[in-house]
Amino acid sequence: MSEYTPPIDDISFLLSEVFDIDSLGASLPGYAEVNAEFAVSVLEEAGRFFAETIQPLNLPGDEEGSRLVNGAVQTPKGFAEAYRAFAEAGWSGLSGDPAYGGQGLPRVLQILSDEMLSASNLSFGLFPGLTRGATEAIGHHASDELKATYLPKMISGEWTGAMALTEAGAGTDLGLLKTQAEPQADGSYKITGSKIFISSGDHDFGGNIIHLVLARLPDAPKGVKGISLFLAPKFLLNADGSLGERNSFSVGSLEKKMGIHAQPTCVMNYDGATGWLVGQPNKGLSAMFTMMNAERLFVGIQGLGIADAAYQKAARYAKERLQGRSVDGKAPLVPIIEHADVRKMLLTVRSFVEAARGLAVWTALEMDKAQQLDDAAARAVADGNVALMTPVVKAAFTDLGFEGAVLAQQVFGGHGYIREWGLEQFVRDARIAQIYEGTNGVQAQDLVGRKLSIDDGALPKHFFGLVEADLAAAPADVADIVKPVREAFEVLKQATERLAARAAQNPEEPGAAATDYLRLFALVSLGWIWVRIATAAAAKADGSALHRHKLAVGRFFVARVLPQVYGLDRALEAGAAPITALETEAF
Repeated sequence: MSEYTPPIDDISFLLSEVFDIDSLGASLPGYAEVNAEFAVSVLEEAGRFFAETIQPLNLPGDEEGSRLVNGAVQTPKGFAEAYRAFAEAGWSGLSGDPAYGGQGLPRVLQILSDEMLSASNLSFGLFPGLTRGATEAIGHHASDELKATYLPKMISGEWTGAMALTEAGAGTDLGLLKTQAEPQADGSYKITGSKIFISSGDHDFGGNIIHLVLARLPDAPKGVKGISLFLAPKFLLNADGSLGERNSFSVGSLEKKMGIHAQPTCVMNYDGATGWLVGQPNKGLSAMFTMMNAERLFVGIQGLGIADAAYQKAARYAKERLQGRSVDGKAPLVPIIEHADVRKMLLTVRSFVEAARGLAVWTALEMDKAQQLDDAAARAVADGNVALMTPVVKAAFTDLGFEGAVLAQQVFGGHGYIREWGLEQFVRDARIAQIYEGTNGVQAQDLVGRKLSIDDGALPKHFFGLVEADLAAAPADVADIVKPVREAFEVLKQATERLAARAAQNPEEPGAAATDYLRLFALVSLGWIWVRIATAAAAKADGSALHRHKLAVGRFFVARVLPQVYGLDRALEAGAAPITALETEAF
């Protein structure tokens, strides 16, 4: 059974040849010393650590699972030790704020690190991923005192974080939540209520666990306008900052789940737990979205990571597994990779993975620009690019990542259904990414209902301009890749205009179109990245196997995957009527 190999050669190609991180680092304040050589060296070491230390825990961790024993969570054997090693090696603070002990490295390094960690062990990766999201919410919205108290140990990995949003009667509609927060004379609050689906809500790693909890103040308005955000630690702190008495919240139970068995997904009960307000009263939703938007990109990267890990296993297996005759009948037994259908499945996954990694790098670089550029207008443009791409990355990467895991499982045939090979775990683990942090249907609604219409369509107009420029600049020797992407791009533009016109006439149209439109948008975006990859690869295709392979995989994508846009466009043309025609009682 083969294991995970970090994609360092591909990362190096993207950073140095496709996106020229050397020039970008020189143009961003604070990143002058970050170049491709430095970035690759950091990521190579991260990949080695994840593959050697974290990945071996994936299958046994899934089999053992986290357990609730006497009210406390026990994670699988080796997880606590691996987390301490992870933190001691500095990986928890990679992109953390240097003011609180973080390394302050660009977001692009963090996202590529997240991909390799997710590929190695999705359940494990949620612990540091959620902690980082919590630190971002605290860093953007909390008081200086809370920042100074909690951020250094969270960024170092000594303490971890969790986000407590969902309640049994309030899923996506957070306006329905009922958890209460009563103000106290000392400025703290007493939080009472129950939350479900709380990843990393408890564990046995040691240290503190910092919960960010959504709750209502006594005089709060109804709906989402009456939600506040509170910081509630598992252990209250003594005057010297050491851990004191246990806060009054507990784990009611662990969810019994389809996948990510090693990750403790908790029902949390807050029984007058002590907490402190983060940000302004009744403004908690905007504060929590700082965390949620970061987590949505992180979840998209989880889909990418699992797809790559599954592809790697399947490709190695296909080259070793002997079955069936050769097409010409001369060889009585050949590796199954010689069969066209197996090759098609592998190339479908690979063509997604390589373009998605490129789109993730582009999105991360835009995040770095939005944070670091001196020019406010340029920051706003970059921030708009990230806002537009966030629902696309979350939804499309997790949809296509799950589909990729299923295809890789299919390559294994019956062995793919057997636990010891690991493919059935990839399928089970990948499935949750399409659901949590806002279901993919919600992401599509966000794209169609909000992002397309901001400032009279400014976000897609700017993005389409970037695509136009790269299509025009591509060299003639990749015209066979550029032409189909250009044609698909025209379909996307027309679908966008048609949707806007229909939405103005019928409020049912955006919802009916959302998921198909997002997939169309994503496929064209991946095609755009293939144009950028092909442009870079064509310059060295005569001398490098990597560059030749890029062109071959890109040609497969535009020939066998990208044409899905025409079926999606046909469905979008049909509009809302086929969806709304059947009366509710008939379902």
